[in-house]
Amino acid sequence: HFVIQFGGATWLNKPDSVSTGGFSRTFNMYVMLDFPFKTNPHFSVALGPGLGTDHIFLDKQIADIAGNTTSIRFTRLADSSYFDKYKVSTAFLELPVELRFIANPDAAGRSFKMAIGAKVGTMLAAWTKGKELKNKSGNTINDYIEKEKSKRYFNTTRLAVTGRIGYGHFTLFGTYALTPVFKEGVGPKMNTLSLGLTLSGL
Repeated sequence: HFVIQFGGATWLNKPDSVSTGGFSRTFNMYVMLDFPFKTNPHFSVALGPGLGTDHIFLDKQIADIAGNTTSIRFTRLADSSYFDKYKVSTAFLELPVELRFIANPDAAGRSFKMAIGAKVGTMLAAWTKGKELKNKSGNTINDYIEKEKSKRYFNTTRLAVTGRIGYGHFTLFGTYALTPVFKEGVGPKMNTLSLGLTLSGL
């Protein structure tokens, strides 16, 4: 079964030095196998590999993820030039595992269903992307794109808890990362929360 998820994402417990804005988002895609319980087909276990991505937009601010300092720096640019759109993105190779319940196993596409689970992932990449440089008055200085790529400050292993509930091929999902975004001592202790819509046969 293909599982496709799209929704919003945020960093919880962020300090005042980190300012997010815009529509921060998550996109996940998995290929999962479903193993119904022989004793009770209403319940099953599903698992399979996939890709999980998060894109957190900053508000008139940049993050120096490729710096040479001992900790990551978030620099506010509102009083000078700033990027109209600037995001911090991560991509993980993940393995989700779910315990699923379906009200009518014989008609999965027309049935209430719910699932709880967890997923573990290893980071494939982390990068920032700034687009359209503006001055403090909001006028465009240069319409170009600036990118940086580095995993230096990030936790490269992620463990998260998950939940889904819905009907037919559509379910609402929630994911909370138990591991912080950044390594201990090199950045704010923030955890990623994402909510959105799942399209799947599971």
